[in-house]
Amino acid sequence: MYTLGINAAFHDSAACLIKDGQLIAAAEDERFTHVKHGKRPIPFSAYELPYHAIDYCLKTANIHLGDIDHISYSFDPFILLPEEDAEKSLIDIPLRQPSQFVPEKWVSPWDPLFLSAIINAPGQLTDGYPHHLQKRFSGARFNNDQWHFVEHHLCHAASAFLPSPFHEAAVMTMDGRGEKATTTFSIGRGNNLDRISQVNMPHSLGLLYEKVTTHLGFLHSSDEYKVMALASYGKPEFVNAFRFMISLSDNGEYCINDEQMTELLGPARKKGDEFTAHHFNIAHSLQAVLQESVLQISEWLQKRTGADNLCFAGGVALNCVLNARIRDAGIFRNIWVQPASGDAGTALGAALWTDATLRNSQEKTFQMDHAYWGPEYNDEEIKSFLDWTKTPYRRLENVAEETAELLAQDKIIGWYQGRMEFGPRALGSRSILASPISADMQARLNEVKDREDFRPVAPVVLEEVAAEWFEGAHFSPFMLFVYDVKPDKKDRIPAVTHVDGTARIQTINRSQHSRYYDLLQSFYKKTGVPVLINTSFNTLGKPIVCTPRDAVECFWSSPFDALVIGSFLIQK
Repeated sequence: MYTLGINAAFHDSAACLIKDGQLIAAAEDERFTHVKHGKRPIPFSAYELPYHAIDYCLKTANIHLGDIDHISYSFDPFILLPEEDAEKSLIDIPLRQPSQFVPEKWVSPWDPLFLSAIINAPGQLTDGYPHHLQKRFSGARFNNDQWHFVEHHLCHAASAFLPSPFHEAAVMTMDGRGEKATTTFSIGRGNNLDRISQVNMPHSLGLLYEKVTTHLGFLHSSDEYKVMALASYGKPEFVNAFRFMISLSDNGEYCINDEQMTELLGPARKKGDEFTAHHFNIAHSLQAVLQESVLQISEWLQKRTGADNLCFAGGVALNCVLNARIRDAGIFRNIWVQPASGDAGTALGAALWTDATLRNSQEKTFQMDHAYWGPEYNDEEIKSFLDWTKTPYRRLENVAEETAELLAQDKIIGWYQGRMEFGPRALGSRSILASPISADMQARLNEVKDREDFRPVAPVVLEEVAAEWFEGAHFSPFMLFVYDVKPDKKDRIPAVTHVDGTARIQTINRSQHSRYYDLLQSFYKKTGVPVLINTSFNTLGKPIVCTPRDAVECFWSSPFDALVIGSFLIQK
């Protein structure tokens, strides 16, 4: 049984394909369209489906859209649609934004437009595909029994629990919003999820973080990770202001009062304005109060469920500093965060949930040990492209050894190998790599990628020696937790040691990505350091590269030194 999962309601449009409980392929649409996050999260974009990601999934399985048994969409519009409108199949859409009046049944006057676009997704999928993709779409038709709208936070919860290594766990989801829920708490057993409670709109820790992101001059639903990085430079000047905004109860629920943000935090920063200590302090205070709030909520959840394990998803779960605080608090014995925890991952959750439900499967059959579920190109395909574009290259005899030599010479390398990663982190398939030994390498990389100066770069480390370099480090393949750099190692790897003494690490073993692992081993033998800088293969405002063309274009238009693509080396 083939089940196609789709995320398209808000942002990070994505698709994945499940066959009888096993993940076949998964990718974000942005990697194919070159539009960051696929689209902006506005009502007018709700009709846009991830056609290119769907096409990739179908290609991987060598099937047509008509061969799909079930389609699972990670948003249920009927939760928000008033019953009388659903019964008469009629909904009023305004021609213009009303200046004052919003009907009582809607949060926004554009909600009808948003819901109508989603309800019509089945027809849009079969009729609205781009012309050049018609080979795998043309002629497909689906009946109502094959199409499934699945509640957004159920998809987040399923994406966290079903592919996790646990057979029983507490499950927590936090993001900006779903249909109504913004935070949910569940207990997972086998392939089942039982919801305990939830927090509904307008109260949302995710939306509060988004609003502060906007207040600091960044792009919301995109740049929240920059606020997290900025926080390390500040002081807790505004913690009382944020504690005033967040009212916690003793049952995991909370209320948000953020109406006086400008009064409490001062005027908003505009994009391009200089960063000051004031901005650092806002970010630091927000991060600190988010952490203390989620820790208190996590303590309640553990007591309520008695669980040893926690699965965490939603956009808030991409906050690796928060994840580390939950881990270090020891509230749960284990914590697992799915690598595409943002909205892209709801495509995975929707498909896994529908697959398990319809097959009546009670036992897990899939565990997510790596994130390499995207497209790959073999040496023959890469060589053909390089020859066609008259790109000068040299074939490497030993890719790991010869690339490690370049890295030991402080060269900055584009690294393009194997299947593309699913989720926002580059994990060694579409990465820019460099040596962490020189302290100035962070600044060099930020200049190469045209990034803000305060942004840290992250390390990849051999799994078997990770604990020798980072405090308490163990299996951490998705770059979703920070660890303290060991005091005696800070001078060895200054480029990846953040101002607060931490690093957001990725561990790697050979079974996950053999060529990537061999490169680390070769660099270790040459330098005595089993660590490399790993940052995403892209430049400012662009998605991570997907195809050989993307990689070559990014390389020639960016000031880094070499590109290792498959078995081929291109140098400037």
